[in-house]
Amino acid sequence: MHPVREPRIDPVPIIELRPTQITVGMREVALKRESWRRRSENKGAEFLGRHMIPVVRGPKGRLHIIDHHHLALALMEEEVEAVMVLVVADLSRLEPDAFWIFLDNRGWMHPFDTEGKRRGYKDIPKSIRHLKDDPFRSLAGELRRRGGFSKDTTPFSEFLWADFLRRRIKRQLVVGKFDRALKEALRLAKSKDANFLPGWCGTVTDD
Repeated sequence: MHPVREPRIDPVPIIELRPTQITVGMREVALKRESWRRRSENKGAEFLGRHMIPVVRGPKGRLHIIDHHHLALALMEEEVEAVMVLVVADLSRLEPDAFWIFLDNRGWMHPFDTEGKRRGYKDIPKSIRHLKDDPFRSLAGELRRRGGFSKDTTPFSEFLWADFLRRRIKRQLVVGKFDRALKEALRLAKSKDANFLPGWCGTVTDD
């Protein structure tokens, strides 16, 4: 089953797209909504044309997002009805279990809940609108923007950072005092404890 890289010229209703993860960072979604509002009037069509949503075609021909969940949810909440997609693989002939196992092994799904615990495939919502908020994913996103780590091609790299932070910063601090949590995250990001993570920007020194 080789990637097909099939652009869909006709826009696809966002409501029909299915996620391959359980959570997003709602702060990230809010930022993307603001960004869309700034450009929607004059450059909205151009933006949508340049930001195709990568999907795989699964059982019953349904399209499953494998990246840009935050953007898709932001556009949905801004009442954008349809987006352009890029079909990277046609797995429609697979049975559901085989389909999810294939995605899992390719790194095309992230079935982890708001506590960072792995869940079953059936716990992945069937609609983008039912994605749940993981505040640590938002913290990881802001950490990257502040230079805490660099953008990396590793699948779900921000979620790996989110899990790292989840084990070291209290959830109530992230939810209630985000700026303080970010300051602590920046300190942790430069430490040797984080040097196994994708995009680490700390300094290695000899002991």
